[in-house]
Amino acid sequence: MAEAHQAVGFRPSLTSDAGEVELSAPMLQEIYLSGLRSWKRHLSRFWNDFLTGVFPASPLSWLFLFSAIQLAWFLQLDPSLGLMEKIKELLPDWGGQHHRLRGVLAAALFASCLWGALIFTLHVALRLLLSYHGWLLQPHGAMSSRTKTWLALVRIFSGRRPMLFSYQRSLPRQPVPSVQDTVRKYLESVRPVLSDEDFDWTAALAREFLRLQASLLQWYLQLKSWWASNYVSDWWEEFVYLRSRNSLMVNSNYYMMDFLYVTPTPVQAARAGNAVHALLLYRHRLNRQEILPYEKIFNTTRIPGVHKDHIRHLRDSRHVAVFHRGRFFRLGTHTQSGLLSPRALEQQFQRILDDPSPACPHEEHLAALTAAPRDMWAQVRRSLKTQAQEALEAVEGAAFFVSLDSEPAGLTREDPAASLDAYAHALLAGRGHDRWFDKSFSLIVFSNGKLGLSVEHSWADCPISGHMWEFTLATECFQLGYAADGHCKGHPDLSLPQPQRLHWDLPDKIHLSISLALRGAKTLSGNIDCHVFPFSHFGKSFIKRWHLSSDSFIQMALQLAYFRDRGQFCLTYESTMTRLFLEGRTETVRSCTREACNFVRAMEDKEKTDPQCLALFRLAVDKHQALLKAAMSGQGVDRHLFALYIVSQFLHLQSPFLDQVHSEQWQLATSQIPVQQIHLFDVHSYPDYVSSGGGFGPADDHGYGVSYIFMGDDVITFHISSKKSSTRTDSHRLGQHIEDALLDVAALFQEGQRLKRRGLGEDDSGHSRDSLPCHTRGSRAPTTATNF
Repeated sequence: MAEAHQAVGFRPSLTSDAGEVELSAPMLQEIYLSGLRSWKRHLSRFWNDFLTGVFPASPLSWLFLFSAIQLAWFLQLDPSLGLMEKIKELLPDWGGQHHRLRGVLAAALFASCLWGALIFTLHVALRLLLSYHGWLLQPHGAMSSRTKTWLALVRIFSGRRPMLFSYQRSLPRQPVPSVQDTVRKYLESVRPVLSDEDFDWTAALAREFLRLQASLLQWYLQLKSWWASNYVSDWWEEFVYLRSRNSLMVNSNYYMMDFLYVTPTPVQAARAGNAVHALLLYRHRLNRQEILPYEKIFNTTRIPGVHKDHIRHLRDSRHVAVFHRGRFFRLGTHTQSGLLSPRALEQQFQRILDDPSPACPHEEHLAALTAAPRDMWAQVRRSLKTQAQEALEAVEGAAFFVSLDSEPAGLTREDPAASLDAYAHALLAGRGHDRWFDKSFSLIVFSNGKLGLSVEHSWADCPISGHMWEFTLATECFQLGYAADGHCKGHPDLSLPQPQRLHWDLPDKIHLSISLALRGAKTLSGNIDCHVFPFSHFGKSFIKRWHLSSDSFIQMALQLAYFRDRGQFCLTYESTMTRLFLEGRTETVRSCTREACNFVRAMEDKEKTDPQCLALFRLAVDKHQALLKAAMSGQGVDRHLFALYIVSQFLHLQSPFLDQVHSEQWQLATSQIPVQQIHLFDVHSYPDYVSSGGGFGPADDHGYGVSYIFMGDDVITFHISSKKSSTRTDSHRLGQHIEDALLDVAALFQEGQRLKRRGLGEDDSGHSRDSLPCHTRGSRAPTTATNF
């Protein structure tokens, strides 16, 4: 989501303390360290790695195999074909009374070797199976016999009830694409947005790069791909996120919204109690490795550094940090008997809400430091750690951060558009000092019971937090539920101690830093223009009716909307996942293709007919689908070019071509928020109980950030952001263009269906519909599409 801004803004700071050394030495050292980090992660999870390492087998399967061998030996059968006798000969002779023990040990060793060989065979088979990506290339709704056979084999070899990391060792490594193919795809992607002169210049730089530097840089990447778990993901985390010195607020964080049309309870403390309980239930399942996403969701903080941040992850935390009216609290979430009940958590949150004590001087605005430039915050944090170590540790060591806001939020009947925009802005930026932006995520609970998340981006990507958020909303609403009076079910626990008020001993030299950070945060917050609107004329079901990808449909409509907004095309960033590979994160789909531009020009050309526009639209959708599938299968453009650029920096090799790639501006950054757990929500019986997605800041000062989510079958919610300081952008204006573009594209399909039913190209007035230009559809009122 917000990664496009970080990808453009990163500046690698690579220094060597060795002075004049051979250029390859720092690069080889970095490759070695990448592999070392991968192995350290495995060692830190030894027991779970053992269980997942033997998956799809289990320790019980070894016991079964050993018992079977012992039974066969008892029946005077030798399943080892003499190997166990050989093993017995190699074992020490402990005397005649231990002869039987030697036999048992020989059987155990043979069983272990056979068991290990079988597991290794299963792993190799599963890795080979998971390396097949032909299913991605299948036409929508069709499946070849080869893919059916592959799917059946995967089900056979994948075992039952996998844990979180069960398939880690079977996932293939992300391949390093051919550098020639990557450069060719890159030139194809920039052709629509460059003049002939600029394109010829870029193509010349690319040819020079392929001739002079590409083979050497590619060799180092191949070397890293053999040694490290992933050739790009650790560099992406480090250079794009952790080495970024910009403020996290708006530039890096993103937000997730509550249900759009309903609020299960207006009681703030009750909603907080159920939500926190549901989140900690999710963490419990995560610790037991019963769910899919990611281990760093909880107990994680991004710690600022002078040149580079680092991610601090704790194995466990039994409290949350709470912020309310400028004060910080430590709220315990567990007793010796386990997790507090929702009603007990509600009681504790209510105690914080009822606490009359005022904020200490400068405490109210302390969290603005986490929105400051990272170098500044790193220096101030050193003093803070010395003067207020206990309070700082309570916040940074919390499971997550909770902000109890004093204002209501969410959709209102009086002014639905403005209320949604304000809701988005409150989640993305707040007031600049009421979120701890370093925490992996902050749960925001508004005074009217509305919820939201503010998520730090470096530890994982949006689908991970989205998975958690879906579970939270479904659990707190449908499973935990609320009493008739709006409170959590159950009874309070009056024996619980009061939440601990945190006290900050702030030295005078920090006061000025807090004031500067607050001023910068308010400036940044005040400059962001958020617009959220639910598009309810049609949704996913309408798009699927035409056998089209819903994501590609929206992306082409966005191209049309942006062209109408700005009168030109631009590089478009769409994030997609590379989770098919070991430690894969994201790749970029460059949605502004030549086919998309041809479609947009046709829509704006009065001479083009509906069938011509429709044919060009389908070509554009097919091209987008091909790019999306290539990106998901590790054959994208941007991560490969990024890794090549990092290698060139390590080797101090100047590449004008890679410099040109790195300097690109993404004026349209887009992302779809996937709905991953449809089984948790009954969208037919309760259509309003679906998350309304989330959003992020623009990647460019003169660009847009656009995210969208399909809410059920008939609603699409869009989240748009831009900078108020730019005279070229307006989030509300683009929103109107998006709505018009969607209706115009949908009208093409309706008209095509109408013509097909008639069998003749005559409209009601006797004129040929083929002669009517599709351009006129842009002037239609939106109400004409309500029958979709």
